[in-house]
Amino acid sequence: MSDHPFDGAPLAEGGAGPHDEVDRTTTRPTPLEDVVLPPSAEVWTGRATSRLQWALAAVGAGCVALGIELAVDVSWSGGLAPLVMSVVGCIAVGLLILFGTLAFVHVDVKVEGDTIEVRCGHAGVPRRRIPLRDVVEADHAPSVTPRHWGGWGYRWRPEKGTAVVIRRGEGLVLRLGDGRLFTVTVDDAEAAVDHIRTRLQALRA
Repeated sequence: MSDHPFDGAPLAEGGAGPHDEVDRTTTRPTPLEDVVLPPSAEVWTGRATSRLQWALAAVGAGCVALGIELAVDVSWSGGLAPLVMSVVGCIAVGLLILFGTLAFVHVDVKVEGDTIEVRCGHAGVPRRRIPLRDVVEADHAPSVTPRHWGGWGYRWRPEKGTAVVIRRGEGLVLRLGDGRLFTVTVDDAEAAVDHIRTRLQALRA
């Protein structure tokens, strides 16, 4: 009988015997310059929502409902012409309020690749796409108010440029190559500014 401790001992299935060569090759880490980042790393998205716009939309829906109720009300005795004017007026005003407010219940900002896209409401309109090559600087505005822009929604002021204002609070301000400003209210605007500045540095490098 051999005195070798491994002689005669069964090998585990798939195991290496005492005289088998063991592969000691190690995998070298991938150089950082060869690492490919996922597309999501170059995308920033943000949103701002307005509760006030939902309340105004409810008012518009109420006007439309009132117009429909008047149209089917058989107890109306004021004459056909006043009835038609009342029905048309209520529905027209209701639809105007409804569509005007639903377009600004929220705003989405997306920075992807070399483009900044701003979309309003569920339909995505109004919409604006700004190439980063047209952006000179991005700044954080801690307080954007409708009073500064003359109201809610898509605004324009000759001395300030254009803005999408759907709520009071922080926003993103873009200074464009033509000297004009574009302002949009969006949550976590500081992160948007950092992302845009990083992208601008990469484009100008």
